[in-house]
Amino acid sequence: MLSSYRQIFAAPGTLAFSSAGLIARLPISMTGIGIVTMLSQLRGSYGIAGAVSAVLALSAAVLGPQVSRLVDRYGQRRVSLPATGVTVVAAVALLLCARLDAPDWTLFVAAAGMGVMPSTGSMVRARWAHLYSGEPPKLHTAYSFEAVMDEICFIVGPILSIGLATSVFPEAGVLLAGIFLISGVVLFTAQRRTEPPVHPAAHRSGGSAIRSAGLEVLVLTFVATGAIFGSVEVVTVAFAQEQGHKALSSLVLAVYALGSCLAGVVFGTLKLNGSMAGRFLGGVAVMAVSMVVPLLAAAWLRGSAGLLAVGAALFVAGIAISPTLITAMALVERLVPATQLTEGMTWTTTGLALGVALGSSVAGWVVDAAGAPAGYWVPVGAGLFGALTALAGLRRLRSGLAAAGGTVPAEAALQH
Repeated sequence: MLSSYRQIFAAPGTLAFSSAGLIARLPISMTGIGIVTMLSQLRGSYGIAGAVSAVLALSAAVLGPQVSRLVDRYGQRRVSLPATGVTVVAAVALLLCARLDAPDWTLFVAAAGMGVMPSTGSMVRARWAHLYSGEPPKLHTAYSFEAVMDEICFIVGPILSIGLATSVFPEAGVLLAGIFLISGVVLFTAQRRTEPPVHPAAHRSGGSAIRSAGLEVLVLTFVATGAIFGSVEVVTVAFAQEQGHKALSSLVLAVYALGSCLAGVVFGTLKLNGSMAGRFLGGVAVMAVSMVVPLLAAAWLRGSAGLLAVGAALFVAGIAISPTLITAMALVERLVPATQLTEGMTWTTTGLALGVALGSSVAGWVVDAAGAPAGYWVPVGAGLFGALTALAGLRRLRSGLAAAGGTVPAEAALQH
């Protein structure tokens, strides 16, 4: 198993840019839940907390692809450094508004400004694709490794964010996320020799990557997937608080990410058979079905036993996440032109961000109105929508792969 991962780091500079990318991605898992935890303490409402977090996600959904399009056109370093500066200024404004009890609208304005945060995960994957686009087995392993890194972020990030916000001061989680963002992006952009080349001429006449055949199916499905993630975060924090153990919510969410992390490690070593589009549909369907279990656990059990049962249910549900996301990134790499790869990958994370916005906001309203156990209906509904969307778009994904000429070479190479 380890030999597969050792091979991808044989190229000079790969460990450096991947490690720096890990630091720069930690804020993704810390910021949203940090805002929810901070504002639920300072303002006393999960509704307002979820809404501000949703505005951040919506802003990222609108601005993120545009920032990544500039990255493809002008280069990772030239765009991501100033984008990081704007993000940090907006984050500081949010913290000050929350601490000084400013009007609610100021929180939304500051959160919207944070939406220009660069998509480091997309930039890291673009570097892997530049290195191994002609070696699909290595690229599959590299994408799997980065999915595991994403899950490590979602294991460590919420623990740090919620733990600091509940034990030190409410703004501590978001503050640390800003520190990670600055240091990570500076270290990442310092790795110049592995930065993909830019193709300005290709962007003068070309449209957005979202026009690539099949990509819109992935994005819409990822909206549903993001709604699962966003609602699970908000509802789990609220459920833990109802049981008198709010600080333990970070551990429960970490277990959710751990299931995905372990699945990603194993998935990266597999020799895959069958249709890539079919594997994506299967992963989304399993995610949808698995969300029923935490709903039942929260409805039937209370106290420490309820938290333990929800944690176990989320661990099992997490197993489907990484394989689905890894397959989706492989699909993007085949569907989108190489000159627009960062933008194409960011569109999928945009779908996730939009889904997180919807899921966290709706979950906050449901929790305030009917209690935390009822809130688990939100990820169930989102999962059902995602599965139906993937099923309806299956033919379009397959035709997009065929048109791109990527179906046979990529999947045949993975089988040998």
